[in-house]
Amino acid sequence: MNRHQRLKLFEHQMRAFTKGTVENINGQWIFFDSETEEASILDDLLHQEIEVFRYNRWKKGILFEDGKIGFGDEVHYLKDQDLIRIRKHLIYALDQLLNKINDEAFVQFVTTLNSLHFSIYDCIYCYNHLDFLGDNERKIGVNFMVFDNQEQICSVQHHFSYYEKINDRFEFTLNTGKRMIIEKISS
Repeated sequence: MNRHQRLKLFEHQMRAFTKGTVENINGQWIFFDSETEEASILDDLLHQEIEVFRYNRWKKGILFEDGKIGFGDEVHYLKDQDLIRIRKHLIYALDQLLNKINDEAFVQFVTTLNSLHFSIYDCIYCYNHLDFLGDNERKIGVNFMVFDNQEQICSVQHHFSYYEKINDRFEFTLNTGKRMIIEKISS
């Protein structure tokens, strides 16, 4: 699995975007989150990727000043009530952890999390012990993650042992008491 395939799995995660509409108020573009109804200034996202709903599909572009969005060769100017979505950022510790685990463990973890109706973007806490081990030859420990999908909570313990064999064990526990354990051992 290469970086592109991992990114594809990221793209298809539930709740990966914040969606809402935009409105020009007193010369400033304001974003209204459709879920929380919070308002924020769109200028905070200048030169970042956003998506605009045009012609019944989402179109990726880069946001520039004055509500201008560049789609490669094409330019679009925002209009009041345009529907846009902004990709959420992962918690830094989780992002680093996902980059460090091998491809098979990554896929098993993400697909199992998804099967429990959680997304990696539902992470509200991550302790990444692997980051503290640096270049140690022997890496053994546990990472802790908590996910909240607004209906349930899922706690995940990632037990790892990277030495002669690579061992990744994920223990999922939901607030309902449901538990699931997956393990990947490779030499």
